[in-house]
Amino acid sequence: MAAAGGAGSRADNGYGSQQPRRRKGPGALATAYLVIYNVVMTAGWLVIAVGLVRAYLAKGSYHSLYYSIEKPLKFFQTGALLEILHCAFGIVPSSVVLTAFQVMSRVFLTWAVTHSVKEVQTEDSVLLFVVAWTITEIIRYSFYTFSLLNHLPYLIKWARYTLFIVLYPMGVSGELLTIYAALPFVRQSGLYSISLPNKYNFSFDYYTFLILVMISYIPIFPQLYFHMLHQRRKVLSHTEEHKKSE
Repeated sequence: MAAAGGAGSRADNGYGSQQPRRRKGPGALATAYLVIYNVVMTAGWLVIAVGLVRAYLAKGSYHSLYYSIEKPLKFFQTGALLEILHCAFGIVPSSVVLTAFQVMSRVFLTWAVTHSVKEVQTEDSVLLFVVAWTITEIIRYSFYTFSLLNHLPYLIKWARYTLFIVLYPMGVSGELLTIYAALPFVRQSGLYSISLPNKYNFSFDYYTFLILVMISYIPIFPQLYFHMLHQRRKVLSHTEEHKKSE
């Protein structure tokens, strides 16, 4: 499970987007629910953004800002698990497997790394991915909300398909550095590891698992990043052509 795959219809860790497939839209009730869900999630990530700014202004430092937004970050990032159900029930036309992989990767980093390894919570790398996630999700959920209402401002569309150029590498760097910082503490404590002998005759080394997670970024990150650049050219060039034809 790699957080590089992590961020409704996501195909990009939330740092870009795959252009929605042309299908019949959800019914009126499902649309109303999705609008409410995306509005709530937008508001939630705005709360996180405001919390970060207020904490920074109060402290005069960007160090250890994680504690000021820890609870809402956990709540709203975990709330993204509902997106898997949206796909499973067919109200969002996305792959259940792909969405589950991407959502769970973020949830994994939130709970199994940052929450579980307390020592990394003061690392600047945590702030790096939290800021990237926050900006990304405010844009992403706003994008979905306005799209569902058929009133998508060009600025949000542009931001959705442009800011990932910086935010995706920024977020991935923060994620990798945070996992790396967690490694010595995981190794020392034996966190989540299962050693032999035991009645199940099964062993698991969480330290090694985290290393494998980091290695998995190598093939995933470039593939997704260049895919998003392709989608950006496709979507924004189509928008420009549409504007010229009007």
